Amino acid sequence: MGPPLPPPSSLESLVLPAQRPAFGHQMKEYFHFDPEYVNLNHGSYGSLPRPVSAWCGALSDKIERNPDLFMRLTYQPMLVAVREKVASFIGVSNVDEVVLVPNASHGVNTVLKNFIWEKGDVIITCNTTYGSISRTAQYISDIPPHPEEDIVSRWRDHLKSVRERIGKNAKIVAVIDAIISNPGALLPWEVMTDICREFDIQDIKLDEVKPDFWISNCHKWLFAKRGAAVLYVPKRNQHIVKSSFPTSSTYVSPKDRTGPNFVEQFEWNGTIDWAPYLSIAAALEFRKWLGGETVINEHCHNLAIEGGKTLAKVLNTKVMDEDGQFTAHMVNVVMPLSGDLKPTLELDQMLKNKLLVKHNVYAAPYYHNGMWWVRCSAQIWNEVEDFKKLGTALPAVCGEIEKEYKAN
Repeated sequence: MGPPLPPPSSLESLVLPAQRPAFGHQMKEYFHFDPEYVNLNHGSYGSLPRPVSAWCGALSDKIERNPDLFMRLTYQPMLVAVREKVASFIGVSNVDEVVLVPNASHGVNTVLKNFIWEKGDVIITCNTTYGSISRTAQYISDIPPHPEEDIVSRWRDHLKSVRERIGKNAKIVAVIDAIISNPGALLPWEVMTDICREFDIQDIKLDEVKPDFWISNCHKWLFAKRGAAVLYVPKRNQHIVKSSFPTSSTYVSPKDRTGPNFVEQFEWNGTIDWAPYLSIAAALEFRKWLGGETVINEHCHNLAIEGGKTLAKVLNTKVMDEDGQFTAHMVNVVMPLSGDLKPTLELDQMLKNKLLVKHNVYAAPYYHNGMWWVRCSAQIWNEVEDFKKLGTALPAVCGEIEKEYKAN
């Protein structure tokens, strides 16, 4: 019958044709989507390509042939190999500064809850900070896009005022979204990070413009299986992250450590499905087959710009970022829904039900600065036609909602 598990190298290659189809609807055959579903919401949960899904299925079958062999001997070298690939992908030379966590919220919580907070310390967030992260900041303390120059100016002025108010000795930890969830926009995070250095935000020396910590979802941006995210902690800051979250059986009290204990803690946090983490290698291979990051990003960015303008024209509204300065793969367009209708759980449920169940299309609606917006994620399987279909559904959905609210 042969060995119960093949060596890791035999699990590294996907089965792919020599030539990929053109980006657009031809790519939908490489995903599991309902053929009639219009998916403009990759940015929320990610989407798993069929070849990566098949790779994960094959891995799971191998694991179940001998779980003990996999958990005790096989997974660790595979995990190291994946971390090496991720480190190289994000431009980190030391693989031991990169570990994997289930999602970005988990990673941010790991960092924030490892700080030793003292009276007078400050956490700086933005009014666009992702919901669970702002709630984390609130828990610990309990504790509209503009042109880049304006954002940077406001950021600098705010940090200056906070530093002047609390003095030189208290900690300030700034939480910066590189890509905002709602509105879906790219912030000048490198410049904002550099400004933090001007005011000694978190009293750790920054190396050039490198962040002190960096977290990103691999299932959203790399086509890995949910959930998998990368947590980057440079060596100079690993003393801050004293424990993984949850605490690992490999945790060593700082007073008893004789060497590094950072990576080891993230290699085992209890029994999990290892397929999502290990699938990152397959996802990177799939993206290379697609043509690489430049090709993918160019398509998605250009489609976001064109699709957003098309949707705004169909709806007779406007795009939030008209010159595309803050647009990566997501675009924000005003919905034809009255701003007088404030967000509620009931309204949120109505929007989801009508878009998903009745019209079989979805992009993410949200309320921002007194207006209703829809965030559309452009991906390799999308075409401008998808934005037009959303443009047909939204007026009907918004009209029905306003009529129902007026009736009540």
